[in-house]
Amino acid sequence: MKFTNSNADIYVPDGIDVEKALERTTHLAIGAHQDDLEILAYHGIAECFGRTDRWFTGVVLTNGAGSPRTGIYSAYTDEDMLEVRRREQRKAAALGEYACQIQLMYTSSAVKAAGNKNAVKDLQAILEIAQPGVLYLHNPADKHDTHVATLLRSLEAVRALPVETRPKKAYGVEVWRDLDWLADEDKQVLPVDKYPNLSAALLGLFDSQISGGKRYDLATAGRRIANATYYATHETDVCSAMTYALDLTPLIRNEKLTVKNFIREKIGTFQAEVLSRLERLG
Repeated sequence: MKFTNSNADIYVPDGIDVEKALERTTHLAIGAHQDDLEILAYHGIAECFGRTDRWFTGVVLTNGAGSPRTGIYSAYTDEDMLEVRRREQRKAAALGEYACQIQLMYTSSAVKAAGNKNAVKDLQAILEIAQPGVLYLHNPADKHDTHVATLLRSLEAVRALPVETRPKKAYGVEVWRDLDWLADEDKQVLPVDKYPNLSAALLGLFDSQISGGKRYDLATAGRRIANATYYATHETDVCSAMTYALDLTPLIRNEKLTVKNFIREKIGTFQAEVLSRLERLG
């Protein structure tokens, strides 16, 4: 496959042809940065791990070159970091037994440019071959600009596909903003307590981020445990680790539904629930 950027990286851990690797994909995730997939799409990774009838493919849009750095990485240039993060993502794909790992190597500014259609075309080309049943994306309430831009480019790519080839289910998952604020009726609960050693190992592979000053490994594990405990006030925990997501399937099925109206409705439901409880108890 050829993509817009000549340095786009394609890695198939078991070495088969890339198109065949994509064709076997059942679960696919599109993330902004290296390590986003292992945070937002671990549910899909675990669902496919060790299986021959399910396969997870990861797609990363940016090159990760502008990440903060300290310690042993403090003197690294952007070019150095680009290569480090590319290798880290490949290691995660090998450990997680992904069907395929693609890094499209855009700059964050290119992804955030709404008029730049190159990323959309690249994603569309991947999705046309993979045709996953389940798609994991960033969520529209995320507070990271590049995450939200990645979501928008991804939705545009999905909507360019014939309806019958689009994923049957799409999730918008928490990363740079928790989704515990959603009304329970709007929460998609994704159990992520399978293979806790695999989960920890995947996050731990991204040493440039952890040693570079951000403990994403601990924060992600803590959030998942907290979600499982605080999900239901009067019931015992149904799993030991949980990720929250929004069901984005309506957005990939209905082109007339805007992302702004979609998330406005969810915020409105949350607001109504809080005000109703105050009125009822006051």
